[in-house]
Amino acid sequence: MDAFTGPETGGAPAGWPPGDELIRALVNSGFSRPGFEVPQELLDDLRDSLRDTPPAVFAAVMRAPRDYLEERTLPDRLAPLGKPLLVIFGTDDRRWRPSSAAGYGVVPGARIELIPGVGHTPVLEDPVRSAELLLSFI
Repeated sequence: MDAFTGPETGGAPAGWPPGDELIRALVNSGFSRPGFEVPQELLDDLRDSLRDTPPAVFAAVMRAPRDYLEERTLPDRLAPLGKPLLVIFGTDDRRWRPSSAAGYGVVPGARIELIPGVGHTPVLEDPVRSAELLLSFI
């Protein structure tokens, strides 16, 4: 959690369900590539999902990953599994410090790749490069 730099999500927004402007603001922190437009379909799906989610459930879902990662880091959880691992980070991630990708070096044989100029969602911001990395890995 020392590498987390994203927005705090300790609870549900005051106005529930959140409007399009707030949804877009929350989602935008996951993208960094200049000129990247968050797909409208993603925003629509999220809005529809949140409309049917009680605020307490949203707060619990947002809190659970943090609780999980505060117990034990993800690299430390993966290290003993002995499975191939590809870690892809965007160099401009605004949710996790890209330098934290090096922490996955504790996983034997881990392959760590940084994609320049993209943020938290390389698969959407640079799908071609993400696919190249995934295909070369498998």
